[in-house]
Amino acid sequence: MIEVKNVSKRYTGDKMVVKDVSFSVKPGTIYGLLGPNGAGKTTLMQMTSTLLKPTEGTIEICGIDTVKEPLKIHKLIGFLTTEVKLDPLSTPNRLFDLFYALYDLPEEEHDQRKAQSFDRFGISPFADKRIVELSTGMKQKISIAISLIHEPPVIVFDEPTNGLDILTSKQVTDYLLDLKSQGRSIILSTHIFSLAEQLCDDIGILVDGRIVESGSSKELTELTGSANFEEAFFKLYSKYHTEN
Repeated sequence: MIEVKNVSKRYTGDKMVVKDVSFSVKPGTIYGLLGPNGAGKTTLMQMTSTLLKPTEGTIEICGIDTVKEPLKIHKLIGFLTTEVKLDPLSTPNRLFDLFYALYDLPEEEHDQRKAQSFDRFGISPFADKRIVELSTGMKQKISIAISLIHEPPVIVFDEPTNGLDILTSKQVTDYLLDLKSQGRSIILSTHIFSLAEQLCDDIGILVDGRIVESGSSKELTELTGSANFEEAFFKLYSKYHTEN
């Protein structure tokens, strides 16, 4: 369970990057944050994953405050962002082993977990190649495998298909749906309409740091009297966006 309550973030001066945002994510659901670049999606994701502290408001993961007890939160979440870079001279095998040890996971389950994770994403043939030699898609799949190595109940993914080819994107989206079916709580940020519509149970439309409306793609389309979800987004964006 994820609870974001009246969260705001100010970096410098009086400019608010995120403004009084609230939403909740139940187990077995995917909540999408949809908005253009600069809307505050990544800042929200980083606050949820303890990388940033809210200026105002609170975020709780499974009833635990992210600011008061960040170390407990780390064991409960899997966080993936395109801004996280893998060691270019390491290999998938070494990275998996390192993070497995860091999470202090059962040694007797190591080989089975690695085999399952690598086989799912086709990593095994590249397990001993250096990261620098691998494609963008393979790097992303390795990042996902490492991010979820501890099988967390909460998953925070910032633009998980950004820059991926169509086949790798399909693997990633199928995996997210599988994780949802396992009862995980998932936050997904994206600027891709089809991805939000396909995956998300509820979608928060983020404009200039605020969630201006939220609901399923069908509900938002009907609310705005639009022909489709993409049209609904642009109507809401035009209504609430202000030029700085």
